Amino acid sequence: MKTTEPARRTRPALELVAHRGAKRERPENTLAAFARAIELGADALELDVHATRDGVVVVHHDPVPHTAGTDGELPRPIAECTARELTSFQVDGEPIPTLDSVLELAAGRVRVYVEIKGAGIEREVVRAVRASRAVCAIHSFDHAAIGRVRALAPEIPRGLLFERAGVDMLASLIQYDARDLWPHVSLVDEGLVEGAHRMGRRVVVWTVNEPADASRLASVGVDALCGDDVPLLRRAVAARG
Repeated sequence: MKTTEPARRTRPALELVAHRGAKRERPENTLAAFARAIELGADALELDVHATRDGVVVVHHDPVPHTAGTDGELPRPIAECTARELTSFQVDGEPIPTLDSVLELAAGRVRVYVEIKGAGIEREVVRAVRASRAVCAIHSFDHAAIGRVRALAPEIPRGLLFERAGVDMLASLIQYDARDLWPHVSLVDEGLVEGAHRMGRRVVVWTVNEPADASRLASVGVDALCGDDVPLLRRAVAARG
């Protein structure tokens, strides 16, 4: 009788996530930055969202739009503006995109990690994600918001962001039923990664911009690296074999 060895379990390839797109080459959180990140071989995009007064989800980091270029600053928060009013503002020559437009760009090409920044916008974000063809997950520093996302759309994967030590991150994953652990690069060690994996969770580390950090994190088995320079991350991971 012919026998075969059981298939070996293999870990999925390390995912390289473009933090706000290719922000070292294009204005961050713009369609130009996301398109360039895809060209550079990113496996996924990470972005920040707010919602306008009329309920349109837009991609921008801060509540009040600003730019380091010559376009100045819009004097009101995004939440107090209509989507049409935002069209008059540009980030170094690039418009603030809607989440719908970014998800359309990404559909069938890369995963999108959507970070909720605006307060009380979970319903609008879920609506946009559900309406798209893109593969998405939603994460936030506001863990209660992630709990509300779960209630609204349990089928959408969720993540929790952590910046400081002293919090039981694994317990929080259980509390909010989140799939992805998003620790700052300074918080990650082998024990944390092993603990998350025992629970069936993923570890996505931010913001990874140093080759030594990328190599170390790859060696302890994290699932994804989120950084500003995807080619740098790819070279660092390839160098360690």
